[in-house]
Amino acid sequence: MRKLEEKNLSAAVSLAMHYRDLNQPEEAESICRDVLDVAPDNEAALRTLGLALTDRFLEDYLTLFDEACATFARLGSPYERVYYAGIAWERYGKAQLRAGRAHNALHAYEEAIERFEEAERLGPRDEPAAILHYNHCVRALGAPELVHAASIPPRPKYEFGD
Repeated sequence: MRKLEEKNLSAAVSLAMHYRDLNQPEEAESICRDVLDVAPDNEAALRTLGLALTDRFLEDYLTLFDEACATFARLGSPYERVYYAGIAWERYGKAQLRAGRAHNALHAYEEAIERFEEAERLGPRDEPAAILHYNHCVRALGAPELVHAASIPPRPKYEFGD
């Protein structure tokens, strides 16, 4: 593999963001990993990598959720760590809902709401993102399958074997 030069990092992150906009998260992820190989604390690459991982939750949330959360935990700002963790939980909730796991989705949206409440307290007063995501999660909890899931206790699934 070839390493990027310091002078190319900003352009590479911009390109990664462009690939996310084109709904090509694998390409964005690869570019961010190249940037982070040279500059492990590059905030823009960390944010973009974490978001690219969450873009892929519908196909593989099991391993990507933990990696996205670990990536967001490396951000320098307490507000951004909490806000982006909320994004990960929100997108995880969407993936769980689409997979037919209403109780898991319910839990994920509740976790997202907690993160967005904290982000609102920590963030700048003129930044509405946490409030907007909080409102989306509250609305999502009104989906019929989540209302139903909230009304019945989850049943544990047992696997029997040796």
